[in-house]
Amino acid sequence: MARHGDNKQIAASARKARARNLRLMRTFALVVFLCAAFVAGFAVRGNDALLSSLGFAPLLENGDSAAGTAAAKDKNAYNSLSARVSEVEDALANDSLDSYDLDTATMGVLDAFADTTEDPYLRYYDPARYSSLMHDSSGSYSGVGVLFSEYNGLAYAVDVFDGSAAQAAGVRQGDFVVAVDGDRGQEWSMNEVTASLDRAEGDTVVVTWRRPAALEAEGGEEFTTTLACSKYDVKNVTTSLSGTVGYIKVKQLTQNSSSLVKQALADLGAQGALSFVLDIRDNPGGYLTQAVDLASLFVKSGAIVQIETKDGKSVKSATGSVATDKPLVVLVNENTAAAAEVLAAALQESQRATLVGASTLGKGSVQVVRDLSFGGALRYTAAYYLSPQGRSFDGVGVTPDVSVGLGGDAGSDNQKNLALETAQSLVRE
Repeated sequence: MARHGDNKQIAASARKARARNLRLMRTFALVVFLCAAFVAGFAVRGNDALLSSLGFAPLLENGDSAAGTAAAKDKNAYNSLSARVSEVEDALANDSLDSYDLDTATMGVLDAFADTTEDPYLRYYDPARYSSLMHDSSGSYSGVGVLFSEYNGLAYAVDVFDGSAAQAAGVRQGDFVVAVDGDRGQEWSMNEVTASLDRAEGDTVVVTWRRPAALEAEGGEEFTTTLACSKYDVKNVTTSLSGTVGYIKVKQLTQNSSSLVKQALADLGAQGALSFVLDIRDNPGGYLTQAVDLASLFVKSGAIVQIETKDGKSVKSATGSVATDKPLVVLVNENTAAAAEVLAAALQESQRATLVGASTLGKGSVQVVRDLSFGGALRYTAAYYLSPQGRSFDGVGVTPDVSVGLGGDAGSDNQKNLALETAQSLVRE
């Protein structure tokens, strides 16, 4: 019996030894596998294709990760025109054997910058041009007998005065200014043209014009005129009485337009006018304050115009200085622009007037000129005019209630005739 027990103990010891040996073999195999995997990791590190096939995203070393972060920061740092130009300027200053003229380079860069925007009125004036634009006009100056307006930043003749030098030279309404005294180095805006032509009486100026097929058309025949500057005494507000309809024509919105119209309303009313026609055709606009004051002669209360800027919207309302409540018809056409369009939209939306004629120009933007610290100035669009109800007319214009053309015959004015008839019919109603 004792011997049989000893055999059992020997068998148990053998089993334990075999189990221990098996555990040791498994542990050794695991260690071998981990070492092989560690070595393989170094072998495939950086092999993006292999890592991707194994289901791992490509790995970056610590240095690569830092470089990527720095690259992202650099990309953000150069996410501005000034930073990019500065880098090029530094490179040229440090390594280039060439040189450049700073003023010429500035003009070229800013002109190219302006061309990439959608603002047709954006313009850089170098110090010399800005100085001529802002010249002192307190003395006695004259012009060539043309009232200018602006279409997409370009000056054109909106009215040619009877008996003027321009009329004698064949200048017509719709002719664009291409050059003044041979200067084609810019696109001439209305402000630049009027400033350049504001000269002493007797001075001559050479103006090159372009005559397109339509206001918005490209190209057109060019012709050059040599014009003598003279003083032109042209009334801004003219009136007449047709039956019981008082007719008031306003050429542009100058500093005293509203007071002149107020006086005209009183004078025509005293002569028996029972209704009025306000003619703002070919009116390029002018002072917004005058548009508000003029509208206030007919509108008792409420918004006249909304002004939209980056800071939001503001409203200018009627001043409460109503001059008449008699029926009103407003004449507009494709040359009615800017502040004159504000006036037309306000009178239409307040249901104070019936608009007759053709859709207006659609110049509902506001430009400002900002002095630059390095000299010169920048002109750009800073706001938009909106109608009292918040409707934008920039680029689309104000549509009249009654559309009618001017008429094909020379001297005929179907628009004015229809406006007078409409005003007369409003009295009978």
